Amino acid sequence: MVQVYLVFTTNYFPWLTIVAVLPIIGGSLIFFLPHKGNKVIRLYTLFICIIELLLTTYAFYYYFQLDDPLMQLTEDYKWIDFFDFYWRLGIDGLSIGPILLTGFITTLATLAAWPITRDSRLFHFLMLAMYSGQIGLFSSRDLLLFFIMWELELIPVYLLISVWGGKKRLYSSTKFILYTAGSSVFLLLGVLGIGLYASNEPTLNFETSANQSYPVALEIIFYIGFLIAFAVKSPIIPFHTWLPDTHGEAHYSTCMLLAGILLKMGAYGLVRINMEFLPRAHYIFAPWLMIVGTIQIIYAASASPGQRNLKKRIAYSSVSHMGFIIIGIGSLSDMGLNGAFLQIISHGFIGAALFFLAGTSYDRIRLVYLDEMGGMAVPVPKIFTTFSILSMASLALPGMSGFVAELIVFFGIITSQFFFLIQKILITFVMAIGTILTPIYSLSMLRQMFYGYKFFNAPNSYFFDSGPRELFISISIFLPVIGIGLYPDFVFSLSVDKVETLISNFFL
Repeated sequence: MVQVYLVFTTNYFPWLTIVAVLPIIGGSLIFFLPHKGNKVIRLYTLFICIIELLLTTYAFYYYFQLDDPLMQLTEDYKWIDFFDFYWRLGIDGLSIGPILLTGFITTLATLAAWPITRDSRLFHFLMLAMYSGQIGLFSSRDLLLFFIMWELELIPVYLLISVWGGKKRLYSSTKFILYTAGSSVFLLLGVLGIGLYASNEPTLNFETSANQSYPVALEIIFYIGFLIAFAVKSPIIPFHTWLPDTHGEAHYSTCMLLAGILLKMGAYGLVRINMEFLPRAHYIFAPWLMIVGTIQIIYAASASPGQRNLKKRIAYSSVSHMGFIIIGIGSLSDMGLNGAFLQIISHGFIGAALFFLAGTSYDRIRLVYLDEMGGMAVPVPKIFTTFSILSMASLALPGMSGFVAELIVFFGIITSQFFFLIQKILITFVMAIGTILTPIYSLSMLRQMFYGYKFFNAPNSYFFDSGPRELFISISIFLPVIGIGLYPDFVFSLSVDKVETLISNFFL
């Protein structure tokens, strides 16, 4: 008993394995639950998500050292003897934030999916399978395991869109799988190339790969392959066209997972593999990343007002905000990379919240086109208030997380030692134009939805306002948005030491 207690209360306990496999194992048991209605399935799924989030928080709070930039809570088990494949897990300052974000958003998305009644068992199993894939990816220390967890996302998302989506769900789900599965080929080729380079035995360990040196030409080829894979998922233009269609048709609980977590996997991969494993190629591509990120901010912010579909408009705003992350990664500065990670967390909350509120609005009026809406502020004041507040967060209102993240990315460009002054001025100027365009599409969306007299004067019109469940979800997302906006040091404390080590080791 003493030995069991010591294992449980030390780093030797397999916390990450339990956290990674609990959702999918728990999800598999859904099919064996008694047939007593959907409520049992919902409560069971919510219970699994809450237990998972509490376990993750407990393990990180007691066993993760914030001032240690090295991998922690490491696990290393031989999985398949035939080709020397290991189950390697570990976390550092880059992965702890996305893992906590995943747990938080998935729990709220499960609560948001309460109205789902058709094939409820399959729906909730797919959500929990996604949960395991996301945790596994953010905690992987092995390239092949990283690829397997990356692929584990595809089928659940495809089914969630194609079965529970809108009228064009088959078109959107097919487009999603073609883009993401096609990009996975480049990821697999990159993984095999790095794993088999200069060795007859596959070397897939992150630590070994990070210390491996490659000829510059080969490093650039690897970099381009990984960049294409991560650019589709992030998304980076011109690989973004699957995103508006997918968001436009998916159920809003699925949209919360897509905007809150799935897009962040691409940005995480860019830092974890492209930046850490291939530093010389990243140095070459960094200016181009900043240019593409700047174009992305302007392009998506300009395209958003032209979207009639509410969720497509929010999807283009997501593409625009991801541009700040790309610029932060390309800035080659401590401040820029920290700003990019803060934007990953910030946009995870804000994007999920906006899609949730768009979905709750659709539940009431059954309209998706903004030019058919209007006058909703009077009949549904709670939805109007929460939508307005979180739209302000999206347009980077001071005091909210989006403002701090974008400001730090701006400072990251200005303080970067790797760009000429004229480059910094041009990129900052164009980014500033993007921040001016953001309020245009955000405020026009609010005006079209909530102001005017279209529904207020409609005969026999009655809309019920947000209930306790919906208010709880909105407030739960709003609190971290305002908390990070007022005290961003909490997020910076997670990543700052790892970011400093990454920049100093590879670029200074």
